[in-house]
Amino acid sequence: MHPLLDNVQLVAFDLDGTLMDSLPDMAVAVDAAMRQLGLPAPGMVRVRHWVGNGARVLMQRALVDTAGQAVSEARLDEAHAAFLDHYARAPCKLTRLYPGAREALDGLRAAGLTLVLITNKPEAFIAPLLEHFALQHHFALCLGGDSLAERKPDPMPLLHAAEFFSVAPTRCVMVGDSRHDVMAGKAAGFRTLAVPYGYNHGEPVGLSQPDGMLESLAQLV
Repeated sequence: MHPLLDNVQLVAFDLDGTLMDSLPDMAVAVDAAMRQLGLPAPGMVRVRHWVGNGARVLMQRALVDTAGQAVSEARLDEAHAAFLDHYARAPCKLTRLYPGAREALDGLRAAGLTLVLITNKPEAFIAPLLEHFALQHHFALCLGGDSLAERKPDPMPLLHAAEFFSVAPTRCVMVGDSRHDVMAGKAAGFRTLAVPYGYNHGEPVGLSQPDGMLESLAQLV
């Protein structure tokens, strides 16, 4: 196993950009939502830089970037609802697991580690994605961006998971693709591992100084 997993009991994973390349389906939903609002579709290249802080922030960024100015809460509510509607229709059509993800989850689970999923994606979309890839049994706990009062980069979801399983934070690892994962992990007292291939607002995740970098999740096992 990876050296940073020495004496670890719990491994927390981010979802989008870490385990799965879900950007294509999210971009389709953003484009459809924007067109529904009479606005131009931004496309996947631009959407890539907006994901990571939950669906509402995603649509806020899409609206602000397109309009070039702040938007009203009512307009944001409309855009958010439109995105959720379109994304719910096909959250798994174009989404793919990253190479090494299944091998890592299988190996860690077989080794007896507790695996948890901590994402800023709305909780309602977690189960369909995990079931689509037959990964639902790998995780002992799944937390979405709306599961608790705070989401990453706040450490609350990580600390909740550690407390839920009565594991000291020093014996936990956070694995993600963005600065929000690293920040949350450090704030919670977790060890942090990052992958360079995900969505991190256009900047190298290594700038956030995680404890380690993984070219592939397969390196965990």
